[in-house]
Amino acid sequence: MNKKEKEGFVADMRERLERAEATFLVDYRGLNVEAINRVRKDLRGVGTEFHVVKNRLLKLASQGTETASIKEHFVGPCALAITYDDLIAPAKVLVALSKDYDKLKIRMGQISGRPLDVESIKRLVLLPGRNELISQVLSTMQAVPTSFVRVLHGILANLLYALKALEIKKGEETSRTAN
Repeated sequence: MNKKEKEGFVADMRERLERAEATFLVDYRGLNVEAINRVRKDLRGVGTEFHVVKNRLLKLASQGTETASIKEHFVGPCALAITYDDLIAPAKVLVALSKDYDKLKIRMGQISGRPLDVESIKRLVLLPGRNELISQVLSTMQAVPTSFVRVLHGILANLLYALKALEIKKGEETSRTAN
């Protein structure tokens, strides 16, 4: 890469890092091409980019971004997973892939500028994902009106039972007085 290409690459990477909600630093040494392609494909499936970047260029690109909070870990060959949306799904994918591939190691991560070590990322995986949280909120929101309708139905049913009982009682009274 010549100087012009490097400057363009750094500017593009900085723009990506500025938009990123979270980044995860991964050690990929020892993975074959097939494994790296699987990592890229699985991460792409959850809306996450996977880049192998020279550390010097990554340090330059991360200046002034939240990813700069983990720049001291940009040592040796490493790759960066960048997510713009769901924070938990890429962490789940990386943890699952690190179990499949012993050579894939999660080094570090950051969410909104807060560094996360490997243990924190593994705890993050235990949280429900974005779609799961949305479905939980929607089911809770739906439960309130449903319960309200049930209560109203119960009140109306009790009123009808009371009116029917009054009708029966009046019918009995009128039949007694007629005799």
